[in-house]
Order: sequence, then C-alpha cells, then structure tokens
Amino acid sequence: MQPAAVAKAWPIPPIETVAALAQWSGFTPSELAWFADLKGLNYKRPQPRLEHYHYRFLAKDNGNIRLIESPKLRLKSLQRKILSSILDRIPVHPAAHGFVHGRSIQTFAAPHVGKRIVLRMDLEDFFPSISGARMQGFFRTIGYPEPVADLLGGIVTNTMPKRAWREAAVPVGFDVQSLYAQPHLPQGAPTSPALANLASYRVDCRLTGLARAAGAAYTRYADDLAFSGGESLHRSVDRFAAQVAVILREEGFTVHHRKTRVMCQSVRQHLAGLVINQRLNLERRDFDRLKAVLTNCVRHGPVSQNREGLQNFREHLAGRVGFIESVHAGKGSRLRAIFNQIDWP
Repeated sequence: MQPAAVAKAWPIPPIETVAALAQWSGFTPSELAWFADLKGLNYKRPQPRLEHYHYRFLAKDNGNIRLIESPKLRLKSLQRKILSSILDRIPVHPAAHGFVHGRSIQTFAAPHVGKRIVLRMDLEDFFPSISGARMQGFFRTIGYPEPVADLLGGIVTNTMPKRAWREAAVPVGFDVQSLYAQPHLPQGAPTSPALANLASYRVDCRLTGLARAAGAAYTRYADDLAFSGGESLHRSVDRFAAQVAVILREEGFTVHHRKTRVMCQSVRQHLAGLVINQRLNLERRDFDRLKAVLTNCVRHGPVSQNREGLQNFREHLAGRVGFIESVHAGKGSRLRAIFNQIDWP
C-alpha cells in the first residue's frame, strides 16, 4: 500500500516484509506473531504465564473503574522502540496537547482564557474505543505493507481475557467487558498516548473546522475537549454541542454527557484543574491542600505525610511545587520556601 501523500515526508523506517520487521525489532517472526496475537489465542485459551499484560483496577471519584493494562517487560521494550522510531516522528494535530512534547495543560487551557463562554466535553472510554482494526489501518496508511501493518497493529493493542475480570471481582457491566474483549489500545502501554493522538487527527481537523466556523477556539487534552468563544457561541452553545457529539459519533467516539459543562464568565471557568476566567491560575483547594502537606512535613516530618508510601516522595512533592511555579510564580515561590524548610531523612 502506498503511504498517504503527506506521510512520504515523515522520517519513519522503511519496513517492507515481516522478515525486515523482525530484523528491525530484534525479535523473531514467531515472537512478533505471539506478541501481536492476531488470532486471539490468548483470549480464547488464556494462560496467565503466557499473557502479555498485567491488569490493575483503579477506582474513580464517580464510582466507576479505570483499567490500567501494563505490558510486560519484553513487549514494553518492543512498544518503546515503535514509539521512538516510528510514532514520535509523525506530527500530531495542533489542537492536541496531551502527551505531546512541548505542550501541557497550560497550552491546552491558554486559548480559552478570558472568553465569554467555555464548553468542556469529555470522551467516554477513550483508549479502549480505539480498535485494533483502526490501528492496523493507521499503519497501512503511513505506508507499511499489510502483513507488517497487521503485526504492528496487534503489537500495540490488547484483548483482555475474561479471567482477569473474574479474578479482579470488580462490578462492571457487560458492555464494558465487551469493549475490552475486542482488540483495543491499552491504557498503560507506552505507545497508546501517541497512537490515540494520531487516531484522533481526523476528528481534531473536523472539530477545528466546526469551531472556526462558529468563531470559537478548540483544543484537546487526551479525552478532554474544550471550546470557547464570544456571544455568537453563547447563543448557540446547545446546538454547537450537539454538532460536536455527532462528529465524534461519526468518528467512533462517544461523549460522556454527564461531564459536559457550559461555563460563562459569571462562574468559575476551569479546565484540567486550572482556572481560566482572567488568567491561568490554580484552583484554591489544590494550592491549600499542597500547602498543608508541606507545612505538616516541616512540623512532623515527611514520613508522616507519605500516606501512599511513595518511594520518591521528595521528588513527588518537588514536581508538584514546580508545576505550581510554572502556572503562578508568586504562589509557587511561597510553596518552594516551605519545601526548602523540610528536614529530609
């Protein structure tokens, strides 16, 4: 298959055959076939010792479950090679700000500062809704022959065995289990964030065009979508949100309608934990919570505040302080002063 015209300029390695893929990756063709599992043997006849992923279930604030699928060591090393040698060399859409070098939640939120109205929407089951077939089609589009593209698509996707659900004993519906029973992007694989952005390129193009036609701005941070504009968007925001939902449905995504928020300037406008009414700022509760932790570290020692047993608690707190410094220098400097008073063991 010939690559898309724009893909010819991307500096990705030419891999014409399965044998060439094996030589490039450092794995044998049979090992690549085992990792890709295109016939779904690991799902049909699961053997825990032969499975490629570890599964971890995290509780969300709303009572739902977030599934983290972490690849085992050998598969992770292969996925990292695909990420660094192929995926990182393909540009993402300018509207995408999550998992992109040089972009952050600040760049995601900045275009919406001081706007008359902000519309925030959330995608439901973002990673697992991106199918294995879609990934195989992506690798074909960038120019890889079908056998190579199918193997690459299988290597970066996963099919979760029923055994994992039974052993976890978590209450999830049949629809959720069915979603993960199909080849999908696993949240936890090093390749998944980049592939999610690349798989969303078309929807980013369409939503950017829709926003431009409405005189609005559009950005996306993973599964968080943000639109903002003036009086024109304010008058038609309900119809605009319906148009966004239709486009997302056509592109294979689903809106989490309960998380949709319409925020006027008369209320607190916030995106990804940042307040954006007049300038980028922090939510007061986040600042106060971190300040309390740092103060207690000074008074009672850092061990007393490391309730989650983090091995690098000092680096963890330093990173949180550094983030606040990057958003609000004044507040960050006050926290840094407290951090520097901590007596570390």
